[in-house]
Amino acid sequence: MRILSVVEESVVDGPGIRTVIFTAGCPHHCKGCHNPSSWNPAGGEEVEIEELVQRVKLSGWDGVTISGGEPFLQSSALAKLVTACKSLGKNVWVYTGYTLEQLEAMHDEAVQTVLDYADVLVDGRYEQSLREMGLRFRGSSNQRIIFLNKV
Repeated sequence: MRILSVVEESVVDGPGIRTVIFTAGCPHHCKGCHNPSSWNPAGGEEVEIEELVQRVKLSGWDGVTISGGEPFLQSSALAKLVTACKSLGKNVWVYTGYTLEQLEAMHDEAVQTVLDYADVLVDGRYEQSLREMGLRFRGSSNQRIIFLNKV
C-alpha cells in the first residue's frame, strides 16, 4: 500500500487515541485541502499491509483511522488493511472524499468489503465554503460521520 505517513498517536481523527495511516494519491483536489501533498499517487512509500498491521497492533490503541489522500484509490489494499485491523479488535474509521452513495455505486468488491468491515465512514469532499471550526472529526459541514458497523 502506498502511504505518506503513519501517526502513532492522534486524538483528532476519531474518538480516543488512534493510529492514523495517511494514504498517497487523491483525485479530488479540494480547494483549501489541509494535505495537498497527499494528491500525488506516486508520493510517499510502498509499505506492506502486514507491516502496517503490526504497527497498529504494537501501538496498543483501540482505534485506527485511514485517511489520505483518498484511501479508496487503493481499494484492494484498503480492504486487506481494514479486515486485518478488525481481526485485531480495532475500531476502524475511514475518511474519503467520495460519498457513501458514490462508493456503493462503484459495485467494487473491495470497496464493499471496506464498507462491511469499517466501523465509521467520514464521507464527502472538503468544501472550504462550508468549513466550520466547531465540527468534530471533519472539516466541513457537508461531510458526514456514518456509523457502518455491519460485521
